[in-house]
Amino acid sequence: MRVIRVESPGLFTTVQDFGRPGFGPLGVSASGAADSVALRLGNRLVDNPEGAAALEMTLRGGAFEFPKGARAALTGSDFGATVNGSAIPLWTAFDIRPGGTLLIGPTRSGARCYLCVNGGIAVETFLGSASTHVLSGLGGFNGRPLRKGDVLHIGPATSVTPRERSIPAELLARLAPRTLLRVTDGPQSDWFPETSRRVFYNSVYRVTEEANRMGLRLEGAAVAARSGGQMITEGVALGAIQVPAGGQPIILFVEQQTTGGYPKIANVIAADLFSVGQLRPRDEVRFEHVDFDTARRLLVAQEELIRALH
Repeated sequence: MRVIRVESPGLFTTVQDFGRPGFGPLGVSASGAADSVALRLGNRLVDNPEGAAALEMTLRGGAFEFPKGARAALTGSDFGATVNGSAIPLWTAFDIRPGGTLLIGPTRSGARCYLCVNGGIAVETFLGSASTHVLSGLGGFNGRPLRKGDVLHIGPATSVTPRERSIPAELLARLAPRTLLRVTDGPQSDWFPETSRRVFYNSVYRVTEEANRMGLRLEGAAVAARSGGQMITEGVALGAIQVPAGGQPIILFVEQQTTGGYPKIANVIAADLFSVGQLRPRDEVRFEHVDFDTARRLLVAQEELIRALH
């Protein structure tokens, strides 16, 4: 059986697929790839189903040995990878010969890089997904980030395109992560006076060091809600932007709590969620308001771009 031996796990490397949506009422958030676009394109490059399990690396990659080789692709942010000393480009399928070692360094651009291998990462699923839910210790490889000495099994090989495959530069340019995040009104957007909404949409916010798969705390101009009254805890959505006391927004992300008691001024649209997954501490973001019809059109347009890759 083909395996991957972890010689060095990097800073925070986990097994991720599309996640397990639909279990919010049970208190389990979806988890899944922080940059689902990178996961989908990487799996296409190695002839996997789009949602096959892959390795998600955060800020720094690791070293991985392939005793029996593999067909692989790296997508997402540039982490400066090499195989046995030879540079490996992003967004291109490549072969690792038996005994080869893939070395992946620190990020040169965004927050996350994905290693997809033909056949996918084979782990036991939980609630229908291979994704690691770190906070609960469920799914993925023993419910945790990888460690030195771990041995990951690769699934059965699928048909592999014999010619070299890569993602066209023009497509990548149109699917590049954004720092101007488009948002729709949140459930409590009317709790915020017009002056506060202007502050939110006209200000630049910086991602703090308190940014992870659960959420990204921002710092910048404070956004004040109307005084007098507290809200009852309610369900929260992926990409919700809640504003706690103090007025510093928080973007709830793939491992977010499923309920919350802070007002939500806005929600990142589905087409821009992958961009949130590439934000690093100290990155700066702004917000642009769009209506729900525009949000749907943008998602449809993004899906058409991805499906254009054959």
